[in-house]
Amino acid sequence: MSTSAVPTGPGRSGEPDTEGADGLLAEQLLRLTRRLHRIQKRHLEPVGITPAQSRLLRTVAHFGEPPRMADLAARLEVVPRAVTSLVDGLEAVDRVRRVPDPHNRRVVRIELTDAGRATLRELRSARRAAAEDILAPLTAAQREELGGLLTALVDPGPEAGC
Repeated sequence: MSTSAVPTGPGRSGEPDTEGADGLLAEQLLRLTRRLHRIQKRHLEPVGITPAQSRLLRTVAHFGEPPRMADLAARLEVVPRAVTSLVDGLEAVDRVRRVPDPHNRRVVRIELTDAGRATLRELRSARRAAAEDILAPLTAAQREELGGLLTALVDPGPEAGC
């Protein structure tokens, strides 16, 4: 049997499994995710922040009061050490600061600085620009349809079990 006669199904040729509609859709989603990350990173570079730092800043801003490191780790679904590294980097450029908890001196909380709040405003603009880059090929009707589909995927409801 010649090598050209050997079947090249999933995993044989090193190519992604794109057999069937679900396989193709999965590959398209993965490619879109990589493209989103590249575009987001490009738009965040002028702000001087990484995507992970951006996510941490947005998370800190969504808490009613300055969160603890453990709160951030839980919300971001990362190990506490990862949050420490992100906070260290953002603290070094004056975007967040560690502050003592007013009720428990052993607890440290993370709060935004004025520079951190200004960075959040820049991030909103950068994210809108990145979204526009991604959505540019779509008509208004296609964008609306995509929004509905993404909502169904992102918020699948309690029966999904995720």
